[in-house]
Parts: sequence; C-alpha cells; structure tokens
Amino acid sequence: MTHTILRLPAVLRARGRSRSAHYLDIQQGLFTSPVHIGLRAVGWPAGEVAALNAARIAGKSDAEVRELVVRLEAARKSAA
Repeated sequence: MTHTILRLPAVLRARGRSRSAHYLDIQQGLFTSPVHIGLRAVGWPAGEVAALNAARIAGKSDAEVRELVVRLEAARKSAA
C-alpha cells in the first residue's frame, strides 16, 4: 500500500480553501492536523484529504466531519 503525503499547496488546491481557512478548520476540528515529515516540513496523508473532501461533497454536517477527523487521526496511531 502506497501512502502519499501532500504538501500544503496541493491540499489547498484539492480543498479549494485559503491557507487561513484551512488552518482555522484544523483549529475547529474540521480537518486533520498535519504530519511532520521533516524539521520544518509538514504534509497531510492523501487518503485523509480525499476522505474529508468526500464527506463534504456528501453533505455531512460539521459534527459528522469532526467525528471523521477523530477516526482518521486515531487510525494514524494504530497504523504505526
């Protein structure tokens, strides 16, 4: 299984959000936190970005998206 990590510009393009809106979503629990890939570099797993976009497209509520974020971040820990 291949795991792709997307850097911020790719995530913003995929989401159609601005940088400030993206980080506000993270603060509000509406998007997963970044993964550290270097001393000063972060990214997001492509599967998480796709899952969260699919939830939004499906019309999921903010509460449902927050639950998805919790599940996705918990899956990171169990995959390690």
